[in-house]
Amino acid sequence: MDEIQAVVPGQRGAADGERVPYVPGFARRGTTGHSPKDHGKHLRTVVPRASHAGLDLPAGRPDAVRAVEESSRGRVPELAPIRVGRMAANPFAFLRGSAGLMAHDLVGTPVTGVAAQLCGDAHAANFGLYGDARGRLVMDLNDFDETAVGPWEWDLKRLATSLVLAGRVVGADEDTCRAAAFDTAGAYRRTMRLLARLPALDAWNAIPDEELVSHTDARDLLGTLERVSAKARNNTSARFAARSTEAVAETEGGGRRFVDAPPVLRRVPDAEAAAVTHALGEYLETVSEDRLPLLARYAVHDVAFRVVGTGSVGTRSYVVLLLDHRGEPLVLQVKEARPSVLLPHLPAAGFAVPEPGHEGRRVVLGQKRMQVVSDILLGWTTVDGRPFQVRQFRNRKGSVDPAALTADQVDDYGRMTGALLARAHAHSADPRLIAGYCGKNEELDEAIAAFAVTYADRTTADHADLLAAIRTGRMAAELGV
Repeated sequence: MDEIQAVVPGQRGAADGERVPYVPGFARRGTTGHSPKDHGKHLRTVVPRASHAGLDLPAGRPDAVRAVEESSRGRVPELAPIRVGRMAANPFAFLRGSAGLMAHDLVGTPVTGVAAQLCGDAHAANFGLYGDARGRLVMDLNDFDETAVGPWEWDLKRLATSLVLAGRVVGADEDTCRAAAFDTAGAYRRTMRLLARLPALDAWNAIPDEELVSHTDARDLLGTLERVSAKARNNTSARFAARSTEAVAETEGGGRRFVDAPPVLRRVPDAEAAAVTHALGEYLETVSEDRLPLLARYAVHDVAFRVVGTGSVGTRSYVVLLLDHRGEPLVLQVKEARPSVLLPHLPAAGFAVPEPGHEGRRVVLGQKRMQVVSDILLGWTTVDGRPFQVRQFRNRKGSVDPAALTADQVDDYGRMTGALLARAHAHSADPRLIAGYCGKNEELDEAIAAFAVTYADRTTADHADLLAAIRTGRMAAELGV
């Protein structure tokens, strides 16, 4: 069968003895006229779909405690106990903080060589609602710290595993947990097939919204989504500023400033605040020019350090308070962008690692490649030699806590997030190619579900090792923060 080739400058050819992943581009047909769908079908003979059930852990795998210690290097040391404490909450929380360990383990699993822009940390808690430029709510992937180009299977396997673990946390039986992983993969496969049948422009602009619930038969989630949506509409810069800032006397310059709320929020020394403020000049050069008149109508009033996330705890993250002429707030988050934890493992899976660049730029461009609608103020900058991403803080963000769902909602949530992941991957990988590989039957769904249960067991054991290290004093943990 002739290969479907993509016009990609600088791609190494097979003659170099290297495995070349499929990279989307302006495709040209081979002389026999094979389509991307046919190419996808052909890949089944090279990488059988049933083979995705396997997990062969590579030799020299670090133990869970050492992996957590290694991933804390370069972070703010005093915040490490908070990160460990959050990961210790349950096995699902451990998975959230161990994307690098799972990437290490995925190296030994089968991949088709089809490249997509990956979230890199596509667990079930990294999907949520946020507001578009007109305030309408969209549901999509919402965390891209680890984004990179790599094998689409890695995102899908991480998502399916997270559904098994979330189901166990909420008390679902094993059949329900496995069904959630099975339904996640099934929704991914069916959505990719749907996108493959649509006109290219329609597939590209497919908006993840309420219609997704009916497409994935997630009716049991409607009540939960309505409550999350109502909360998200009030989750704005103005509300955060009202709770986290205080008025400054006119004799001190007026305006507002942040109020310390340790250990999550603390004001920073003047020199540190000045460095962050100065870095916003570089940030403006990365924002679309049509947004500059909007940002010019705000003035910086204060900067604070704010602890974020589970996997992100210990990274440097600031909130910057800006006020307009009426004193109405806009809060920007300036968050450190570390290299993706996927990068050291991509070559072993046959994927090239890009030349080093600005990590904030990597995060922002990866986000824009995967989302249909992105924050209009996304950008990047450098603070004291460290790369950062910049985005709106609290732009009507809302999320479903997978570990707080009822047992009968877990599979619905799996179907919804599986569909969202397929749509995100279809922006960088041709959906006809992946759909051709996934096929019509449930063979891939069964394999992904089997893998997810096996890896969930591995994660549960890793979590137990972490708890043991905390009990013996090997690792310090601050619980409940």
